[in-house]
Amino acid sequence: MSIISSGTRFRQVYSDDDDGRCVMSRYGWKNALATSAVLAIAGCGGGDNLSTSGPHHVSDIAVPNVAAGVNFSFDIGTVLGSRYYFTDRNNASLDEIDIPSNSFVKAIQGSGPLAFTGLGPGPSSQSGPDGATPVGNLIYVGDVNSVKIVDPASGVVKSKITVSTTGVRADEGCLDPTHGIFMISSPEETPPFATFINTTTQTIVAKVTFTDSAGQPTAGLEACRYDPASDNFYVNVDGSTANPHGELVKLPGASIRAIPSGGTQNYTTLAGVAMYPEGNCDPTGLALGPGNDIAVGCREGTTGAPLLMQIFNRSNGALLTSLNAGGGDQLEYDPPTNRYYNAASRWTSSGNASTNGACSAASPCTPVLTIVDAGTRTVVARLNTGNNAHSVAVDPATGLIFVPYSSATSPAGCPACAANGFVNGGVSVFAAK
Repeated sequence: MSIISSGTRFRQVYSDDDDGRCVMSRYGWKNALATSAVLAIAGCGGGDNLSTSGPHHVSDIAVPNVAAGVNFSFDIGTVLGSRYYFTDRNNASLDEIDIPSNSFVKAIQGSGPLAFTGLGPGPSSQSGPDGATPVGNLIYVGDVNSVKIVDPASGVVKSKITVSTTGVRADEGCLDPTHGIFMISSPEETPPFATFINTTTQTIVAKVTFTDSAGQPTAGLEACRYDPASDNFYVNVDGSTANPHGELVKLPGASIRAIPSGGTQNYTTLAGVAMYPEGNCDPTGLALGPGNDIAVGCREGTTGAPLLMQIFNRSNGALLTSLNAGGGDQLEYDPPTNRYYNAASRWTSSGNASTNGACSAASPCTPVLTIVDAGTRTVVARLNTGNNAHSVAVDPATGLIFVPYSSATSPAGCPACAANGFVNGGVSVFAAK
């Protein structure tokens, strides 16, 4: 059986595989409409009763100073109340979008010492803003050398917390709301370290360095999550001597709070610490799922390696399943739909990593939003997205999904993006159902 929706930005072909399971065998998009096009996905089913419900594209939202040919540099997104926020390096801002109207509200920019770094002259490690995490009614935003604290209600950067002076970024963070502690990683430091901030006093209470048990700095740090049920922080480590392509590290909250105020301790010496090997993963995103599940997004740098998303038991590190669903950066779990959403900007038509894991004209990527059922731990949908679409956030109230993307031609490596209708760059909005 095949289903083709023509005259829209969307084309999907489904088929029944040899053992009778319904699978999506090919993805393509054609005949671009305006950015307000509403798409419907038809899923496989018995007989001729085809469902018109399912995850689908809703609209695109323009971003100031982002257009065709512009390389749009953005990072992490989040939802707070009825607004979606994401970090925008082109405009050196935290951008705000109104969810009910799907419209751009403003770019929140600081000034003077509170200004975001922006693109800067160097690599992404010297650019900002980066991570964005709601902390009460505020948003803590990683930037070069610091965490900037944004008050969305007034649309201003209120203050900053300096975490280093080396000219590299404080990247992604996570919050322990029970004890009022915010963790943020500085992956390009030598060695990498995480800073823990008291959210009441907005002061640094501890730092944890990441030198492995062999005495070598780890390869870097990626996303982190806090699990209130077990009082543990979890963080993806890019690589260690024992696990060169990544490990999931469990940092007990009690051990963090036991560090003397303002002190520094290495992660291997924390009481109760655990390091779970992730295999050939090169991890990025991280999401707490139902029960004891924790999902890890992999973005393999090994040419031709399967692009994986792995789900572990976060209590003991046991691997529960490994899905060919990686190639992303930000990974989110949405409880109302009981699904994971992976912004797989480096997905390919083969499901294997492109050359050295990077998209290029010679080794192209086919970016998708991968949706995984957290109950069955299976892929349920892949929706084509725009160029370098590596950030995702889900509004649990409306089921809307927000995915920024760059123009079709910049950066290079997505030859199908223009044909798929993702031309100018901005924010794509999808519906979970």
